[in-house]
Amino acid sequence: MSKPNKKRYVLATVRQQYADAVGGEEIEFEGPGGAVFTMPHPLFAPADWKKAVDAAEDDDSLARAMLGDEQYQAFVDAGGDPAHVSFIRMAAAEDMQGALKKGRPTRS
Repeated sequence: MSKPNKKRYVLATVRQQYADAVGGEEIEFEGPGGAVFTMPHPLFAPADWKKAVDAAEDDDSLARAMLGDEQYQAFVDAGGDPAHVSFIRMAAAEDMQGALKKGRPTRS
């Protein structure tokens, strides 16, 4: 069935527009001592990342799922509190909602 207005979404273009709207496909944040950490933006995260985050049962397992083993250990070694990593996820979700409410990406 064709659309009455004959417009077609181009997946790569729409994906890029959403990435631009939310600031990229990764989240970067500064932790204790100025160390920089990254994780996938929840909108673009792979399925295994989402499953691990959803399956987390406590702050430690959530932070480990979000950062990965290597970054998790570096975060903790730098004095980071695993409970605080969820703040980054919440901040990204708030930013995403605000960015997308201002105007969804356009059709090409």
